[in-house]
Amino acid sequence: MTTRTRISRRQFGALSVGGVAAAAVIGAPALVRAQTAITFAVPNPSALTWLPYWVAVGEGYFGEEGYEPTLQAIDGSSAVLQAMTAGQAHIGAPGPGPTLGARARGVDVKFLYNLYPKSVFGILVKADSGIDAPDQLAGTVVGVGTADGAEVSFANAILSDAGLTAGEDFEYLPVGDGGTAAVAFLRDEVSSYSGAVSDAAILASRGIDLKEITPDAYLGFFGNGIAMLESGIAAMPELAPAFGRALVRATRFASDPANKEACLAHCAAGNPQEGEQDYAAALFDGVVGRMTPTEAFMDKGYGYQPPEHWQAIHDSAVASGALSAPLDDLSAAYTNEFVSGWNA
Repeated sequence: MTTRTRISRRQFGALSVGGVAAAAVIGAPALVRAQTAITFAVPNPSALTWLPYWVAVGEGYFGEEGYEPTLQAIDGSSAVLQAMTAGQAHIGAPGPGPTLGARARGVDVKFLYNLYPKSVFGILVKADSGIDAPDQLAGTVVGVGTADGAEVSFANAILSDAGLTAGEDFEYLPVGDGGTAAVAFLRDEVSSYSGAVSDAAILASRGIDLKEITPDAYLGFFGNGIAMLESGIAAMPELAPAFGRALVRATRFASDPANKEACLAHCAAGNPQEGEQDYAAALFDGVVGRMTPTEAFMDKGYGYQPPEHWQAIHDSAVASGALSAPLDDLSAAYTNEFVSGWNA
């Protein structure tokens, strides 16, 4: 059985994954494959955001690969990276911006799988706000889920290009995601919100009429993906190939409209509360669309990371000050070595 937990930043420090467990089921037929227990850390609890994971769980793809994963939702990409570094997660789903920041600090994290080839994030404003472009956010408060999440790196790049500097021209305000972000909008605590496709669906379901002001150039800034430490890849060389194969199978399954109800049921098992919401079906469609590669890279397969997009994200991080200096070797932060095998 695959389990899911949510823990806070404080709580995750007290957890311990321990050694990798692999035990045959007692009394099971000899053909049943032993399952290796792994922990997968994600930066928010939305099951639909991590759609391929829950579909792979529900369809038995991880089991066929020999793994029994447990998902742990913690607060933000930085917490995911911290959990991986502390040995409390074997694999995680950080954003590219926080991943670059971790590499700059000497963390041997490597981005493996581009889960959202179309940007999972966007900058949203009320439809009647009169704001039509990022440079009009000068003197305003920009809402974000967490102070150090991937959505902040995304917004920094856009607002920096618009000539705005955080703390001088505008302020960030962490307001959480989903429902709490809706409250911030309704109370006029924020003029805009940098958030994920899941947040947009939830806000719309709360009756907030929104429009996106994300410049087209930034829609290619991909979102969260699958990452491991290089030391973890060396210690468990079969995990990255197996995890990616399961995700690709699940994404293909979810991309068939005939499987939508089955996929929604799998995600509802991962987050029952979300599954009961009226926005779930709309969010599903949005997630599938953002996980579908752009036409230019469709032939590369699921999980592919365009080097030019990494370069753009890196350069924006340097320009905004998110990175104090360019990385010596950007290519060391990611790899496409497993992509062909995942998509075979």
